Amino acid sequence: MKTTFKPIFVTGCAGFIGFHLSKRLLDEGFHVLGIDNMNDYYNVRLKQDRLSLLQKHPNFIFVKGSIENLELLESLFDQYKFEIVIHLAAQAGVRYSLTNPHIYIQSNLVGFANILECCKNHQIKHLIYASSSSVYGENEKIPFSVSDRVDRPISLYAATKKSNELMAYTYSHLYDLPTTGLRFFTVYGPWGRPDMALFTFTDAIMKQEPIEIYNYGDMKRDFTYIDDVIESVYRLMKKAPPTDSFSPYKIYNIGNNRPVQLHDFIQVLEAHLGKKAIKKFLPLQSGDVPETFAEIDDLVKDIQYKPKVSINKGVEKFVEWYKDYYKLS
Repeated sequence: MKTTFKPIFVTGCAGFIGFHLSKRLLDEGFHVLGIDNMNDYYNVRLKQDRLSLLQKHPNFIFVKGSIENLELLESLFDQYKFEIVIHLAAQAGVRYSLTNPHIYIQSNLVGFANILECCKNHQIKHLIYASSSSVYGENEKIPFSVSDRVDRPISLYAATKKSNELMAYTYSHLYDLPTTGLRFFTVYGPWGRPDMALFTFTDAIMKQEPIEIYNYGDMKRDFTYIDDVIESVYRLMKKAPPTDSFSPYKIYNIGNNRPVQLHDFIQVLEAHLGKKAIKKFLPLQSGDVPETFAEIDDLVKDIQYKPKVSINKGVEKFVEWYKDYYKLS
């Protein structure tokens, strides 16, 4: 059965970024078809609660399934005639990739190959996909620029994301498929992932348990608030897709452009929680880098928007959500 409308296809719609993006698109009047396998990498209840909010919207269609299922994807592309695909589904987490490598190969490589094949076969107008700041690996030049070489990944997760960029480039070049890759820098905010530092620190501090501080706290991260990320992705979706005589391919850093020292980040969190952290200092973990810092000149030039939410305001918003979600006074 063919449909009379063409929804935007969002993979990983019950994930942190996928949920917020789907909600923004629905609020803007778009139809959205979201797919998610609802895996248990972290608490499924959080994914279910995000999804329940999306399912209240009449323009939202949900399909529970995996991007590794090529037959399912082909049937969805055939039925709904997507023109824009925003691919956010992936196995996330740097440290998890050290102990569960095969999951990353299936989701991030096989799954992404399936997305590319469907986009090619159905001649979609624009594929926007999630990469990661992790691709910069051992890059010592600060800030990180999309023009830097990124051929020294230090985790399998980073290697799969760099592979995604190479695969997208090939499809752009061979099949004239417009692709835009987004290197996200430490995204945080309400409904965030429980395996990320802000969430794990908040949990531990509220339970009066120690927080683990790697590299003895000598870390900087370009924390990027979720609303700034979604505004950037939305504007990139609305603008014309990349065009080039050689290949319609583009990469952007999606970062705040203002790295924060980990000690300062913890102090801000303590202030908003009204509690002091019990600190356990540890050496740098395998796969981690001491500093991330996004150069975003291309992004600002192309969408006329620069991320603007301060770490103080962003952490405040997260703490408000956290206390409300867990019904804490």
